Amino acid sequence: MSDEARVPAFRSGRYVRQSAGYRAFIPASLPPQPAVNIIGTLQALLSEADRALGRLDGSIQTLPNPDLFVFMYVRKEAVLSSQIEGTQSSLQDLLAAEARVLAPDRPHDVAEVVNYVAALNDGLGRLPELPVSVRLIREIHERLLQGVRGSHLTPGELRRSQNWIGPAGCTLSDATYVPPPPEVVPEALSELERFLHDQDDIPLLIKIGLAHAQFETIHPFLDGNGRIGRLLIAFLLCERRLLLKPVLYLSHYFKRHRQAYYEHLQAVRDAGDWEGWLAFFLRGVAEVSAQATETARRILLLREDHRTRITEHLGRAAGNGHKVLESLYDRPIVAVADVQALLGTTYAGANQIVSRLASLGVLTEVTGQKRHRRFRYDAYIRLFDETTAPSPEAGP
Repeated sequence: MSDEARVPAFRSGRYVRQSAGYRAFIPASLPPQPAVNIIGTLQALLSEADRALGRLDGSIQTLPNPDLFVFMYVRKEAVLSSQIEGTQSSLQDLLAAEARVLAPDRPHDVAEVVNYVAALNDGLGRLPELPVSVRLIREIHERLLQGVRGSHLTPGELRRSQNWIGPAGCTLSDATYVPPPPEVVPEALSELERFLHDQDDIPLLIKIGLAHAQFETIHPFLDGNGRIGRLLIAFLLCERRLLLKPVLYLSHYFKRHRQAYYEHLQAVRDAGDWEGWLAFFLRGVAEVSAQATETARRILLLREDHRTRITEHLGRAAGNGHKVLESLYDRPIVAVADVQALLGTTYAGANQIVSRLASLGVLTEVTGQKRHRRFRYDAYIRLFDETTAPSPEAGP
């Protein structure tokens, strides 16, 4: 029998019957006891994930202005994390909403994805003065649910009633998982915060994987727990400087393996299988890091190609063409008025630049209208589109 097979289920906590008759899970404090076995397979996966993250961080630093390119990485993570929770909005929908392109068929839930982007940016902006903590988590939760589905479920407040997870229509007695009772939640979160700030020799990626699973097990809010738990990963990666920029869209992996994601989290609770969850988590970090690194390589190739086209075909207007091109990495859908403001030129001059960039295949008009037109940097957006994104092994 393997070491893992002998690990007791109460290693992660235990189910306790409540006065109402249902069984709720009371999580044990981190780190797990017995300690996570990092020898063998898990050690190899950890090394691979560390290397892949290092390559990703290095590749982003080679981009001419890394902050510009973070824009799309963040939005891809926002879309995918929100889709795991049932939203229908795509990356194109999010970008259109941010550019105020009015599309009658745009999903109503795009505001939830917009909030995710804001919550991620707000959290990262707070990190220099406020470390990852219960306070930060509550602030970000309030921002995430502001004015959208779930906004009536006490945003920013720890739950005061019992929640549960299971198929639609299930009750507490037949739920797949019942998190700890509300009176247990504050102390469980405080213990998680202490674990995050403890000085120990646990490898950082292992620590982040443990923290994500523990947060999902506590399920401290009435809504938004999944998204906050995945935001927690991004905050910890940046706070601990495993990544200098939030460019790991790990929700791509969780969404693609959604059933396995939930099953591994449940196996931690039911069987104390921390090793199984961590192996799954580390495989995801390595896989998505490689994809995100490949995206960075393709960004460089695309930028060089389009800079060459502009230099060769725009003549004296090439300088303005390059300025517009650089702005598209931060705002890939624009109107002529946006370009006018950027260049400080006349509307006619801006319109001419936009028309010439469209003729070069850099911009594409997306509204089909004569007025209030919007132009999209399609080639760049396609690099992040889940349905068209290439595998790391593919060519340019």
